[in-house]
Amino acid sequence: MRTSHLLEPLRKLAADGFPIWGTCAGMILLAKRLDETGMPALEAMDIAVRRNAFGRQVDSFEADLQVPILGDPPFPAIFIRAPVIEDVGPGVEVLARLPEGTPVAASQGHLLATAFHPELTSDHRFHQFFLQRIAQQT
Repeated sequence: MRTSHLLEPLRKLAADGFPIWGTCAGMILLAKRLDETGMPALEAMDIAVRRNAFGRQVDSFEADLQVPILGDPPFPAIFIRAPVIEDVGPGVEVLARLPEGTPVAASQGHLLATAFHPELTSDHRFHQFFLQRIAQQT
């Protein structure tokens, strides 16, 4: 993003209220607080994120998540070298957690972040939620 000169324009879009959904690495980019990786971030969403929280590629997994805003059935989440949300600030709504309580999806106004990849499933409820959220804000 730095070499392509995209960091500042994307930060401005986020600051101006442009709807952004960050999945996996995109969640890392949205975070205001990161582990000590030195990665550039948009610093838009009031969350703290830890990269590769579950380990390497071979540690990728799937989990059925209870997501109250989506209703039943559980959402089939695919985690690939996924990050986790370690802390949320005021105004951030945690949308989904792993069974032991780790937050893996959150929203804050026009921003949505998921540690998993909804686009790799045939379940479109997260996509519908994001589009409905955008429609409500326009």
